[in-house]
Amino acid sequence: YKELEFGTGGLRGIMGAGPNRMNRYTIAKATKGYADYLKSQYNDEISVAIAYDSRNNSQYFSKVAAGVLSANDIKVYIYDTLMPTPVLSFTAKYLGCNGGIVLTASHNPKEYNGYKIYDEKGCQLVPQFASQVIEFVNAVTDLKSVMVDDFQTAVNDGKIVVIGEEVLDEFLKEVKRQSIYEEKSDLKIVYTPLHGTGNLPVRRVLAELGFENVYIVKEQELPDGNFPTVSYPNPEAAEAFALGLKLAREVDADLVLANDPDADRLGVYVKDTKSGEYISLTGNMS
Repeated sequence: YKELEFGTGGLRGIMGAGPNRMNRYTIAKATKGYADYLKSQYNDEISVAIAYDSRNNSQYFSKVAAGVLSANDIKVYIYDTLMPTPVLSFTAKYLGCNGGIVLTASHNPKEYNGYKIYDEKGCQLVPQFASQVIEFVNAVTDLKSVMVDDFQTAVNDGKIVVIGEEVLDEFLKEVKRQSIYEEKSDLKIVYTPLHGTGNLPVRRVLAELGFENVYIVKEQELPDGNFPTVSYPNPEAAEAFALGLKLAREVDADLVLANDPDADRLGVYVKDTKSGEYISLTGNMS
């Protein structure tokens, strides 16, 4: 008996019918508010980049958001395949967009989806600006009045542009620039994307950096919004590493890595050379 609230981090909730759930209408309302906010800030042509993760309905919701922006005369650049959230952050700035949207519920259970917005620098909005967006979203009271362009028609008309692989290529170049080693490594690495977006870009960047002994957790390799091997796809949770650690012991890996579904969160286990046990690393360690 209430509406799904748009907060400083955007929208997040269980998918389903009604105003307190994630569906095409609540996505359209949030996007109309975001469009009105952008129009209040910029006078020239406005553009927004959009990406989505592997969750159920993420691609569908991304097209709804794109259709609303297009109907409000905002140019859209959108990925036609699932993409990590950090890539969207890079894309918004790289393409000179005024903002960005990612359809993801991060590490929440399978019943959830979410909607995050970003500024022209590829950063999530700080409270000062997020509060302004919230006011515009709350001002949208008639969901039937929100216009949504047909996605394919808008693509044909050039109002929506599909982003090519060249932007991901540029992102990975920047990632590789962060490496402090140039030589090949004999480290054995086990990696799991937890059914999310990290599989292809992470494997590619590891290979290009010279890590040749990378083992993928096959049961969790492919995108799957139902997350069949975990109840909670959070790399901070021990459960998420069960299969990864099993494989690590089989291949005697040095390192075990796991991303959450939108690949903006990383969990790490490292092998203790003395005990042979795998130890979880956290941001609280020095």
